[in-house]
Amino acid sequence: MSLIFDYEILRLTWWLLLGVLLIAFAVTDGFDLGVAVLLPFVARTDIERRVALNTIEPVWEGNQVWLILGGGAIFAAWPPLYAVSFSGFYVAMFLVLASLILRPVGFKFRSKIDDPRWRTAWDWALVIGGFVPALVLGVAVGNTLQGVSFAFDQDLRATYDITLLDLLNPFGLLCGLVSLSMLVMQGAAYLNLKADEPVVGRAQTAGRATAWATIILFALAGLVTAFLISGYRITSAIDPTGPSNPLAKTVVKETGAWLANYAAHPWMLAAPTLGFLGAGFAIPLFRAKRPILTLALTSSSLAGIVATAGVSMFPFLLPSSSSPSSSLTVWDASSSRLTLGLMLVATLVFVPIVLAYTGWVYKVLRGRVTAQAIIHESHEAY
Repeated sequence: MSLIFDYEILRLTWWLLLGVLLIAFAVTDGFDLGVAVLLPFVARTDIERRVALNTIEPVWEGNQVWLILGGGAIFAAWPPLYAVSFSGFYVAMFLVLASLILRPVGFKFRSKIDDPRWRTAWDWALVIGGFVPALVLGVAVGNTLQGVSFAFDQDLRATYDITLLDLLNPFGLLCGLVSLSMLVMQGAAYLNLKADEPVVGRAQTAGRATAWATIILFALAGLVTAFLISGYRITSAIDPTGPSNPLAKTVVKETGAWLANYAAHPWMLAAPTLGFLGAGFAIPLFRAKRPILTLALTSSSLAGIVATAGVSMFPFLLPSSSSPSSSLTVWDASSSRLTLGLMLVATLVFVPIVLAYTGWVYKVLRGRVTAQAIIHESHEAY
């Protein structure tokens, strides 16, 4: 037990758990966002739009549990990261939350009035509720890779110099497009599994197109990361079991520094490889109509892309572009050993419960949503 609760092991474990939560959010809530973005393109009549929406309506709220758990994990396990990111990215976070709020009201209100203009307005609200988070969350990751402008004084009080326009830089927008394309690909794969014709046929076309877009944009982002933007490297000795003090180290910015982990640990290349292969192998399967395998491959692609950002930056969590030594890392931005240990015990108890009831829900809701079912149960379907 002493090894399990070693401070270094606990910090590393919580870094891994944060990655798992972010991947779970991307894979599950990702197809919710993707279906919403695809709505105008795969559904041309009211019945078709209701088919598409009813594939995600019973599960989207449960899928957002992973986003909540991720935010909670950052708050409890990495307090400085929570403080800097949620304060520095305040406007971006507000945009994400405001757009996410459109989803519950869109689902609840769209079918209240049988009027085409009313329903079209709420359909576009749902599209915005899918598009904005998918784009902005990717922009946030892009800016994290570049570093954001913040600094700590000697009393560890943080100051920020971050505006929304600063975040909307070319590389940030490129990463936003990677995020958007991969989540729309995931939404297309989910519709391929759950919807009925003609929605399925259009989703397959969209899935192939967005899979190609994901591959191309992911490769482009990798090239820019390797040759154009600066990464960060710790140049002083670090103590993985020491106190959480971001100022107790020195850091330099170097172009291509994010590639150092792959040279030191070649097994990490599995992450970007999975990102490319998952999307690549999914392309012919969309045409072959293998929906379960296609969704598994697109999910693995999302997992690989998210993991690529994490392993490239390790041990950094949030680099500082204006004061590199203030950068937050796995070793100097965590809660206490006791807090991490107690949280790990709670996680080992409750996460399996979440997984169990989530699996049960998907089992109960298995099968396709058809137009006939929507018409037959019009008073219950959205």
